[in-house]
Amino acid sequence: MRWQDLRRSSNVEDRRGMRPAAVGGVGGIGAIVIVLVALFFGVDPSALLQQVDPGPSQTETASGPAPQDEMSQFLAAVLGSTEDTWGAVFQEAGSRYAPPTLVRFSGAVGSACGSASAAMGPFYCPADRKVYIDTAFFDELSRRFGAPGKFAEAYVVAHEVGHHVQNLLGIMDKVSQLRARGGVDGNELSVRVELQADCFAGVWAKRGDQQSRFIEPGDVESAMKAAAAVGDDALQKQSQGYVVPDSFTHGSSEQRVRWFRRGFDSGSPTTCDTFSAQTL
Repeated sequence: MRWQDLRRSSNVEDRRGMRPAAVGGVGGIGAIVIVLVALFFGVDPSALLQQVDPGPSQTETASGPAPQDEMSQFLAAVLGSTEDTWGAVFQEAGSRYAPPTLVRFSGAVGSACGSASAAMGPFYCPADRKVYIDTAFFDELSRRFGAPGKFAEAYVVAHEVGHHVQNLLGIMDKVSQLRARGGVDGNELSVRVELQADCFAGVWAKRGDQQSRFIEPGDVESAMKAAAAVGDDALQKQSQGYVVPDSFTHGSSEQRVRWFRRGFDSGSPTTCDTFSAQTL
């Protein structure tokens, strides 16, 4: 991935070394670690965070000059590309894109959704419109799940930004209303939310590349490999040795790859309506 020439976003907070006032004890975090593989790329961790003592409200923000290390620059570059892409998409629709903030942390972090451990993996908190990433996850993605490469890492960021797009479009509110009314399978709703975020990540990849030509040979395959690696079936096989489809919350490997590919092939978010799709 040729990311070095991409515009750097200024919407990045570096909270490495900063700790939330309180993070849940061994019981809560232990439970999260056990289900870690089912939580990668989670959209709204609030339900899980109920297992964690949130402590006092967290409002810490980063200060000082932006970090110049390569990973920080990479995150700022990818975020900048998502801003340019979705800014153009929203403008075409006669609207304005309000970008999220990306928070880079280490170990644990406080958010408007509560305090979270890095064991939860990257997540988006709709309450504060921020994406939270401990980049140690990228090492896991490469070593444990066999999906190395900068474009695979960029897919992670783009997926979480996809949840932000859902939030701006009111999709998350509608999903919350459906959950509150009951009568709808909560896991199926979660799968549809996650697959749409995968599709939105594909839209970014296609349109972002049209803008900046950053995709190199093998990059798209790298992203699809990452999507497949975090499919519910693949993760359940790795963690427990068998698959329970009724418990899926993010979609199978095949579904995640297919919806990312759909967004990439079309470059249009209108093709990403997982909620009307009869077959996922």
